[in-house]
Amino acid sequence: MEDCVFCRIIKGIAPASVVYTDEKVVALMDIQPVNPGHVLIIPKAHAAQLSELDEETGAHMFRIAMRIAEALRRSSIRYEGVNLFLADGEAAFQEVFHVHLHVIPRFRGDGFEIKVGPHYGLKTDRETLDKIAEKIRKATL
Repeated sequence: MEDCVFCRIIKGIAPASVVYTDEKVVALMDIQPVNPGHVLIIPKAHAAQLSELDEETGAHMFRIAMRIAEALRRSSIRYEGVNLFLADGEAAFQEVFHVHLHVIPRFRGDGFEIKVGPHYGLKTDRETLDKIAEKIRKATL
């Protein structure tokens, strides 16, 4: 993928500030961080969306995210908590179409918000939840 910035980084064509690398993933500093210490974990094999990513690599990305979060906690970087964020698809705000997991250090008053829709907080009746659960169960591979 010549036009994929993450593939160019993995090939060494584009620069990156690497935090961690192994045979499956690279963890690097986000060039547009929410807060200092914002890290992206990207698979070395190109996958535009989650459905293209093999399960072991996906699981490995989260294992590395856990390690990065702990490293942030131990570092001198301002840290009171962490958000793990993965956008899959344009409607979910994915901007670079190569799967990547954000590890975002958080602290009170940092200004980062996750906005919710007008129906958030309204409880859904059990019958509706059961019907939705059944649809998901039937579609599970």
